[in-house]
Formats: sequence, C-alpha cells, structure tokens
Amino acid sequence: MKDVFIYDALRTPRGKGRKDGSLHEVTASRLSANVLNALKERNNLEGHAVEDVIWGNATQVMEQGACLARTAVLASDLDERIPGLSINRFCASGMEAVNLAANQIAGGAGDGYIAGGVEMMSRVPMGSDGAAVAADPSVAMETYFVPQGISADIIATEYGFTRDQADALAVESQRRAAEAMADGRFDKSVIAVKDVNGLTILDRDEYPRPGTDMQGLGALKPAFKDLGEVMPGFDKVALLKYPHLEKINHIHHAGNSSGIVDGSAGVLLGNEEFGKKFGLAPRARIRATAKIGTDPTIMLTGPVPVTEKLLADSGMAISDIDLFEVNEAFASVVLRFQQAFDVDPSLVNVNGGSIALGHPLGATGAIIIGTLLDELERQDKEVGLATLCVASGMGAATVIERV
Repeated sequence: MKDVFIYDALRTPRGKGRKDGSLHEVTASRLSANVLNALKERNNLEGHAVEDVIWGNATQVMEQGACLARTAVLASDLDERIPGLSINRFCASGMEAVNLAANQIAGGAGDGYIAGGVEMMSRVPMGSDGAAVAADPSVAMETYFVPQGISADIIATEYGFTRDQADALAVESQRRAAEAMADGRFDKSVIAVKDVNGLTILDRDEYPRPGTDMQGLGALKPAFKDLGEVMPGFDKVALLKYPHLEKINHIHHAGNSSGIVDGSAGVLLGNEEFGKKFGLAPRARIRATAKIGTDPTIMLTGPVPVTEKLLADSGMAISDIDLFEVNEAFASVVLRFQQAFDVDPSLVNVNGGSIALGHPLGATGAIIIGTLLDELERQDKEVGLATLCVASGMGAATVIERV
C-alpha cells in the first residue's frame, strides 16, 4: 500500500445559510468550483492532473442533485477529462470523500485526487430530499426515528450533561473562534468568494457571535422541547426505545447547536509520485481512516465507537493523538467524546467549532481536516484526529500525521 499525503486544503468562508446570507446567490456548483479553481491555481495543476474529484453533500436534490461533483468540475477551470463522483454520508460526506480518495490512492487507483464537499443550506434546505429514514413509516417506526435535536438531548440525558455544561462549551467555542479569526489562523486556508465581476462577496466566516455569554444563552428556550413533548411527541418514541430513562432533558437550543450555513471545502491528496510531478511538498500523511454504524435513535454517538475502532485497527492509543477536531453538531456530542476518552478539553476544537462557525453538512468533514492540519502546523504538533457524528447513526474518523 502506498503512502497518501495531503498537499493542500482550502475552503470558502461559511455564510449564514439564510436568504439574507452573503452566499445565498451563489449556487452549489459555483461555490464548489471556487475551491477547485483555488486548489488548481495554488498548486499549479495542469491537464489531467488528478484521477477524480470526489465531492460530498448531504441533500442531493435540486442544484445539489445528479452528479454535483461532475457539474462542479465542468463549472471550474479543471480539465474536462477529470471526472467527478458525488457521495453522501450525511454530515460526514466531506470526510468520507477524503477517506475514499486516500484509500483509492493507497490501493493504486490513481496518483492524485481532489476530495471534499459542499452544502448550500440557504438554497437547498435540510429535509428537501424527503429522506426515507425519516419520512417512510416502514423504516422510521422500525428504527424508532427521532429528529437529531431529540437525539442530542437523549445523549445529554443518558450521560448526565447539564444545560450549563452545554452552554459553557458553546461560549468557549465562540471565544476560541473569535480568537482564531483575530489571530488570522484561518487565513492560510480560507479563499474569498467573488462574483462574476471579480468583486468579493465574502472573505471571512460570517456566522460567529463573539459576544456570546452564559447569560445570553440562558435566556434561550430549548429548541426541541415542544417537538419532543407536545407534537408530534418524539420523546415518547425515545422512551419506548430507552425505557430506563424517566424523561428526556431538553438542554439544546440555537446557541449550543451547530449553525446552519453555506460552505465548501476541498483537500488535495496524492502519493509521492504525484507530489514530485507537480513540485509539491507534502504537509501530512493520512495515517488511518474509519467508519462505523451506530444506534439510529440516539444517532449522534458515532465519534466514540468510530474512534475506538480506528485506534484498535491502527494499533494506536488515544494518548498518541496531539489534537482533536470533534464536530460540534450539538454540545452533547463533544461532551460525550471528552467524557468517553477523558480528553483534555484544551486539545479539542482549539479554534472553535460548528457551534460558533457553522456546519455546512457536506463540507464540514473536509473543513475540519484542513483546520486540524493548519493547527498541527501552528503548534508544531504531529498527530491529529478528526471525527464526526452522522445522521441515522454512523460515525467517521481520520487520523493525519505531519511529515
């Protein structure tokens, strides 16, 4: 098996994910093409440079439908001989694209790939695809389906996390993100989005709320309480599955859950021969990848078992990891990861996470790999782990090692 290296990682700023957000008028293919063009230009890629573009997104309908990866290639300046593959592992789509590309290279199926993803949540809202896992009664009833927010509250109830703990994590995420942005830590990887006239639309993440504090969060109403307790009453579904819980404690709200945003990200991967061909220096090695299925009702616990699987498969220990990126889908997801592995919180999401910066579903997995790489370089650390929970009960993880 050949070593696989990360040569570059770029992303767009994350827009607010609403009709009044800065990126709303940009299509998914154009936002993706921004990233592809930037990777091509910065790394002097010419001709049939990469074997494929593997691109993830979670809601594959309308402008994100068909084979968006191929559409993005055609919308970009890449050679038309480069094909495209669209994939969907929900929130981990961008990471799975990277992992799939890495394993293709390791197995000898091409020297170089571009992998990542996109989600235009202001233009293609969550649920637009009428997903069977939620909408088909023959599936939803058998799996005790509940919405993700209810799942996050089940985690909090099952593992004893309080509203104050969740809010404190959210406040810290906002503080770290503000510090990182002020310090220019994202500048290396964030590319400005421009309109057809070359005018900048957005050049920095616009979702963070740096003034967030415990008092402000404390005034917010739990977002999923009515959904659970009133209509359609998903708490009763959860309690049928988990009768040992007396009730579901609803602790999550807009301030300690991930932000709905627009964004795209890409990673340039290749073997040693690829780097030599284009005169590129590798920044990190893909050391290990993993994915796993988990309980589909509590749904969001995936980062723990997938990390356990990855460590066991690769012969590593949690102490071998210097820095962690655990996607902040909801506060309880990160709290559970830290609890399960007794990880120092100062090593997790050093520059804030999706609570502060937003979670463009199909792009986030690639974003956090790039963020992790930049932070390993900034701190002169060696090994990092990125992981995400995934809708319907899955987990994905990637370990990178600087070279």
